[in-house]
Amino acid sequence: MSDILLTGGSGQLGLELCKNLKCYTPSHNEFDITNINQMRDYISNKNISKIIHCAAFISPPKIDQDPKKAIETNIIGTSNVTTICIEKNIYLIYISTDYVFNGEKGNYSEEDPVYPVNKYAWSKLGGECAVRMHNNSLIIRTSFTPKEFPYPKAFVDQYTTRETVDVIAKKIIYLANLNLCGTIHIGGIKQSVKNYAISIGKTDVQDLRSCDVNFSIPKDTSLLTKKFDSLKLL
Repeated sequence: MSDILLTGGSGQLGLELCKNLKCYTPSHNEFDITNINQMRDYISNKNISKIIHCAAFISPPKIDQDPKKAIETNIIGTSNVTTICIEKNIYLIYISTDYVFNGEKGNYSEEDPVYPVNKYAWSKLGGECAVRMHNNSLIIRTSFTPKEFPYPKAFVDQYTTRETVDVIAKKIIYLANLNLCGTIHIGGIKQSVKNYAISIGKTDVQDLRSCDVNFSIPKDTSLLTKKFDSLKLL
């Protein structure tokens, strides 16, 4: 059996990773990241050497309504995963977000200062803080959608380097095999969200502007991927 454990295996990214990755994918009832003793019990008889942590509460508007759940899942849950990894010297990969940046300038490098503009991003940054306490870890900042753009409208005034989930999953698996530590950005070309939707086949997508929604979004979270590109991957 694999020595890799994947959290969030039933989510969009987790399902894609499982297509090309042999790993343990415990259910929430088996490996609840808010229950550290249950987590310890689950791995006690397994030779886990690597955890890819995808499990998260990810909806910005829902997190605005229920920040407590985001604290429990994205901050405390990630802290529990990190604690387990420290205790067992397990290599940890944490899937973070481009939303940790405030979006004022775009083209963010791994060394640029972070400053979230919404509670979702603050909760993911809280997870990053925990992961940083474990030397044997890699934070991956990225953004992705399903292979088919799932919304009827897309932002014309928000810029991104997101890619489809299948492409991002392949990049994560490649990085998982390299055992790098630190922080790395992965993504595609910079474009508006609407142009991105069109580029993956959503030809009938309608305009949406940031002023049209009732939650805060960063205007330009495009990521520089020079570090990843220098690995001459894919």
